[in-house]
Amino acid sequence: MAGNPESYFRQQDEPSWAARWGISDSDGTFEYALYLQRVLAAGRSENGVFGARVMWGTLDEIVDKLGTVYPDLARRDIALLHRAFGQLKFIYLQRRDVVAQAVSWLRAEQTQVWVAQRDEPRGEPHFEFDRLREMRRIIDNHNAAWESWFTVVGAEPHRVTYEDLDRDPVGVTLRVLDFQGLELPSGRTVQVRHRRLRDRLNADWVEQYIERETGGST
Repeated sequence: MAGNPESYFRQQDEPSWAARWGISDSDGTFEYALYLQRVLAAGRSENGVFGARVMWGTLDEIVDKLGTVYPDLARRDIALLHRAFGQLKFIYLQRRDVVAQAVSWLRAEQTQVWVAQRDEPRGEPHFEFDRLREMRRIIDNHNAAWESWFTVVGAEPHRVTYEDLDRDPVGVTLRVLDFQGLELPSGRTVQVRHRRLRDRLNADWVEQYIERETGGST
């Protein structure tokens, strides 16, 4: 209904997408205009809606690379995105509890388990205070950067919090579809396919982090 959103524009993932689509040269390079064509095809659902997942650290890369495809609009962020993708709708997903977000990020990074039903653990999780502090700083900076960017380009995103999505995934999804002007066909329902990875270890790490960050004060 709302495209097939993946991290198509994450620099680390682009070579594997290009190889999957058979557009890489022998040295692994590929023409970005052709890559964009394949992304648009892969990211569309049957109704023609395109979706992609974009982290803040990827946005500048997208703008730079789209500028090589549409040089007349180079560095004009929103104009480039409109040219490449058509009418834009931004869904901004943010987590209120940034400490818990940092903990989840660190644990996934250490174990390489990002999706419970898909990934097999490839490492043991261990508490790292300094790394968590750095991740929290990155999250705060990226959240602030998104807010500034939306203001500069005059975009008003549909805002979703991780906590609301966890509490009511069906209701949040229906509101996202409504924001996009989409309606589920008769007889269709929203099926929840994912589950949270959080367990007691996450809660312990959050407690340890807060205790060390505050010097043990409450």
